[in-house]
Amino acid sequence: MSISIARPHHDKRFLTVPPTGQGGAASNADVTNRKNLLLLIQLRWLAVAGQVLTILVTRYWFAIPLPLTEMAGVVLFLVGLNIFSLLALRGNRRISNAQLFVALIFDMAALTTQLYLSGGASNPFVSLYLLQITLGAALLAPWSTWLLVVAASACFVFLIFVFQPIAIPHHGGSDLLALHLRGMFICFVLAAGLIVIFMTRINRNLRERDAYLADLRQRSAEEDHIVRMGLLASGAAHELGTPLSTISVILSDWRQMRGVKRNRELSEDVVEMQAQVERCKSIVTGILMSSGQARGEGTIRTTIRRFLDDLVQEWRVSRQPLKLDYGNGFEPDEQIVSDTALMQVIFNVLDNAQEASHHWVGITAERLDEKLVLSVEDRGPGFDKDILAALGQPYMSSKGRPGGGLGLFLVFNVVRKLGGDVSARNMAKGACVTLSLPLAALTDGGDRET
Repeated sequence: MSISIARPHHDKRFLTVPPTGQGGAASNADVTNRKNLLLLIQLRWLAVAGQVLTILVTRYWFAIPLPLTEMAGVVLFLVGLNIFSLLALRGNRRISNAQLFVALIFDMAALTTQLYLSGGASNPFVSLYLLQITLGAALLAPWSTWLLVVAASACFVFLIFVFQPIAIPHHGGSDLLALHLRGMFICFVLAAGLIVIFMTRINRNLRERDAYLADLRQRSAEEDHIVRMGLLASGAAHELGTPLSTISVILSDWRQMRGVKRNRELSEDVVEMQAQVERCKSIVTGILMSSGQARGEGTIRTTIRRFLDDLVQEWRVSRQPLKLDYGNGFEPDEQIVSDTALMQVIFNVLDNAQEASHHWVGITAERLDEKLVLSVEDRGPGFDKDILAALGQPYMSSKGRPGGGLGLFLVFNVVRKLGGDVSARNMAKGACVTLSLPLAALTDGGDRET
């Protein structure tokens, strides 16, 4: 039986985690409580089976008379409670900590009733209260757990004074102490086994949650790094605007000079310089537009095939690779909103491939279910093992220059923001970087939070 236990949402360690979206914290708390309710349902089925087995063994093996009708009624009550809980899980209503507390109170009431009908506090199974308190400590808020402790203590005191005695037969060398010791042993094994199983599961879930929190903190630090880089890029773009305009004006004046007009080679150099300055101004303008552009403002609607075709053509013209093999097998086509950030991401991957393999770069696009899968291959030396293990971390690069590795760092983070993933692997010759993007993030209806 697989039982999943999740820490409740009130744990203070989780309050430092920023929400991933609107209603993220509330939905996470609801999912946690649903898992906890499912755990209680599984435990209740186990309790039903255990009570039925214990009643049958006590009545027909040890020949101890029990009020079977009343005890069967308690078992049927637990079955009905489980059916009601399953219906609550199937509905859309939120599961709160109070509901979990009430469920445990019902379980405690059922246990108290069974103990009342079978000897009260002298029943060796009275220590099962500790198991319920342990579960409460793992699943509920602290105030709920302490109320559970008070309720269990009150039930114990009640059973000391109010209970239905049972007649213990004395035959075959069996006596009250021997039966009591056997019951205590069975209860001990049952409680110990359940505590080990559930506490082991809780510890494993805590380790998984700690790893998840560490990943969230790492992502938060990376996003903060990206924000700082964006601010620096925007500021640099503003600063570069003036000198580029000045250079453009000077080059225009030079082009009109007689000495330059008469020298054909010099005139061609000035024209080329003007073209490069205009390209720099265009890049600066693109940076400024991207840094201030919100999704839906000034967007261009296109299709995935056209978007990729135009992107590859623009990269081919600007980078002029020796050989570029491009295959666009995305079918059927899909309407999307053109995204400047996504274009720059793919440009970065292609630039890295060209730096590693000047003579050949390959890019293929295909549709896999509801995802766009883009693979960029090269025939370079491939990734080092250390870099491949930490791919996507800032400044992880084999290029040996300041700022190296930021391109793939940005690629990983932008693709992750879109809900996709990036993978890289070495091949027999060269390397391959694969971008997997959900189509919902690229269409009109999949606008993401920024």
